Amino acid sequence: MRIAIDAMGGDKAPAEVVAGALAAVDLIDDNELVLIGNEDAVRPYLEEASGWEKKLTLVHAPESVDMDEAPVEALRKKRKSSIAVMAKMAAAGEVDVIMSAGNTGACVAAAQLRMRLLPGVIRPGIVVVFPTFAGPVTMCDVGANVAAKPSHLYQYAIMASVYARQVVGIAEPTVGLISVGEENAKGNELIKKTNQLLRDDPNLKFVGNVEGRDFIKRPADVIVCDGFVGNVILKLTEGLAEGLFKAIGREIGRLKPELIPHFEPVIKSLYATHDYSEYGGAPLLGVDGNCIICHGSSNARTIKNAILVACKMVRSGVNAQIAQEIGNMSVTEE
Repeated sequence: MRIAIDAMGGDKAPAEVVAGALAAVDLIDDNELVLIGNEDAVRPYLEEASGWEKKLTLVHAPESVDMDEAPVEALRKKRKSSIAVMAKMAAAGEVDVIMSAGNTGACVAAAQLRMRLLPGVIRPGIVVVFPTFAGPVTMCDVGANVAAKPSHLYQYAIMASVYARQVVGIAEPTVGLISVGEENAKGNELIKKTNQLLRDDPNLKFVGNVEGRDFIKRPADVIVCDGFVGNVILKLTEGLAEGLFKAIGREIGRLKPELIPHFEPVIKSLYATHDYSEYGGAPLLGVDGNCIICHGSSNARTIKNAILVACKMVRSGVNAQIAQEIGNMSVTEE
């Protein structure tokens, strides 16, 4: 398996991206990593590690897409950007996975343009595993499609359920739909129509609408929403977790010095469980290939874990199962 990594993507690129790739090399068996980016910017970080040529390949891409650029326009103008180059390599079968912490919209657009969609899929969705207090929750979508239709959310429920089974390891995942109330009649037209579609599918274990306050209680194994709402939830929970751990750290710092060591193991365990970096990247489900999207602020540990997620996803056969289950549904785009 060849995993292509956008070395220029993210707030901390290329230093943290290269460091993460080097940290993952010894953990992925015989798989090969391909770093794609401006050679002059990337090579100095590689050369800090001896023998890197035996561990990964560097492909030169002189351009990069900035975080604030319009995705489609940037891809049109920057055909030699790292995102455009790696998507083209995936389409040509030269790599098996593409991964980026850069411009999410550009990465999604490039994957759709070059890799296309799985048969029957209407819109791809980004799936992320949230570390809640009651266990992991698989959510889709968190940013690929901010103007979703009921048919899109219905397919997200199917695709995320497959991911929860094949990758997260939940045999019969339950599904919830984010809304402003638990009752079936609550929500806007998008939610009401999606609720009906999910209730009508006997193959989905739909538990009904889920309110935002109940999200961290893990009311379902899979949570479905549009990309706008999902991205807000993602950023909110990340900020909340960071703030809580800082507050706990301050309070522990006020304890008597001899008591502090007793709390350290507990805090480290909680942080490891609820730190999004531990979960790595977020797969873009629905494309005919494998695309992993990482947080813009990803550090080396996040990149390393995202590479491990990519390996697990490919081995799990998620795409084949999604294509099969999507093919069994009768709903088309409205």
